[in-house]
Amino acid sequence: MAATLYTGNATARSISNEVNGVSMQPDFVWIKDRSVANDHYLFDSVRGAGKELFSNLTAAEVTDVNQLTAFNSNGFSLGTGNGSNSTSSAIAAWQWKAGGTAVSNTAGSITSSVSANTTAGFSVLTYTGTLAAATIGHGLGVAPQMIITKNRAQAGYNWRVYHVSIGATNYMSLNLTSASAAASSVWNNTTPTSTVFSVAADGGSNNTDTMVAYCFAPVAGYSAFGKYTGNGSAEGPFVYTNFRPRFVLIKSSSDAVNWYVYDTSRDTSNLAGNQLYPNLSNAEVSSVGIDILSNGFKVRYNASPLNASGSTHIYACFAENPFKFANSR
Repeated sequence: MAATLYTGNATARSISNEVNGVSMQPDFVWIKDRSVANDHYLFDSVRGAGKELFSNLTAAEVTDVNQLTAFNSNGFSLGTGNGSNSTSSAIAAWQWKAGGTAVSNTAGSITSSVSANTTAGFSVLTYTGTLAAATIGHGLGVAPQMIITKNRAQAGYNWRVYHVSIGATNYMSLNLTSASAAASSVWNNTTPTSTVFSVAADGGSNNTDTMVAYCFAPVAGYSAFGKYTGNGSAEGPFVYTNFRPRFVLIKSSSDAVNWYVYDTSRDTSNLAGNQLYPNLSNAEVSSVGIDILSNGFKVRYNASPLNASGSTHIYACFAENPFKFANSR
């Protein structure tokens, strides 16, 4: 996983994600302009370069040859488009490596096209929904603990999020502030297995349209998905992950508040308080935050949205390095 920063120049170019001599070819690239209000741009290699979705919108997939134009061995290429390469804007690009070229997966009742990285516990897949109870192969070999889906073909449908800490009877929406809610139509009240996840008749997870899903499974020393309970204190909860996080996603499942993203590229020392919000187009704000530590993170705020007393918060974390290579901060 990479968190890459660059300055936009409205000129066709390539962006490298190399850090300390290590780089990778991403299969999922999530780009956000930090300087001004602009949508979040999400791209993946299964849908193809130039096919964009927006985490803060219900919009259908857009084809735009001026945004991300290629997935490269050490990063990605950009066109001249506003949002991903705006002149003089500070921009963040979060990237994950799946399995490269997608293959057909028939493990579920719906055939999916899957790019899976079983070592990193991450897959990108596309499928055509049925608007009826069905299963879909994810290719990970272990049960995913977070799944994000989106209707590609029709506008008006929310992003759907499954998270192990709220269970398959509930769902959340990446583009909304809503707390978790119960609905059997989203995940068919069925916990994902090592081969498939389940859907029912929901327009955001299984409409009769082309859909995309991003599936994440925990890998010791690399990724962690869980929850913590707020204590309403400036000495907020400590979350143990067994690694130093590079990227932290947090959302209260109890309250109607924003989603929050922190990373160690934008915050190189504690307090990590530079916030971006997956559900909003807002520019980056420096405000309430967390300490990112060698073995997890600690909340440093005494109230909502990160630490309301008694409220439950879900999180997803990805490591800078395996734990044995982590550095204290």
